[in-house]
Amino acid sequence: MSFNMELGYPREAEKAKSEKWPIIIPVGTMEYHSTHCPYGCDTLVAMGIAREVAKRINAVVFPPIWYGVASYAVAGPEKNTIQVECDTFEAYMYDILKSLFKSGFNKNIYILIAHQTEDYLPMALACMKAAKKLTFESLDETQGYGWWGNNKTRDFYENLSEEDNPWNWVRVILTHALADCPSDHAGIYECSELEYLYPGCIKLERLKETDDWFAETACDMSADIGKESIEKTVDQLVKMMQKK
Repeated sequence: MSFNMELGYPREAEKAKSEKWPIIIPVGTMEYHSTHCPYGCDTLVAMGIAREVAKRINAVVFPPIWYGVASYAVAGPEKNTIQVECDTFEAYMYDILKSLFKSGFNKNIYILIAHQTEDYLPMALACMKAAKKLTFESLDETQGYGWWGNNKTRDFYENLSEEDNPWNWVRVILTHALADCPSDHAGIYECSELEYLYPGCIKLERLKETDDWFAETACDMSADIGKESIEKTVDQLVKMMQKK
């Protein structure tokens, strides 16, 4: 019953709302990944994982966000990376999430990021800041100022279910870290994931066109390696979403 929001209709959306389906938003970049790997690698991996999750449980998969906080850490703009500044991206994500909050969808949102693996690097930080800012604004709006300090909520944590916990309304998930799988940039692991999700997209013969150190291990990639990593990640996401 899962559906992609861009191909959905009001009937499907209202069903998802009434049954409190999780919402999945893949977030990625257009970033240089050497000569053998597509620019949309990060977004494609996050999008592929989202679609695999939606094969197992009811979920609404929103269109991916292709342009994110890539940075020029791997290569400069001459290599065609599209960089969106952290503050700009935070504001953009805030508006998307605010629309979802106001729409009546269940506050059960998962932002999937396959770009970088650390929590507090710019991409994840922008999403986290947008989510937490909106969460506090929503609590102030619905429960009034001083909601946490009010004596009526002195047992706030004791009676809080996982579903009702406002800190879980929006979860920012770093897919490469979720299942404790090895990761890299355009090397054996990332290329294996891509090859599993999108067979034929890795052009290994083009590795001879570059001396990028981070791409050297790509020659050992395989769809089987990618399958193991993706399935572990999807397993963890499904467990997480089914607890809600």
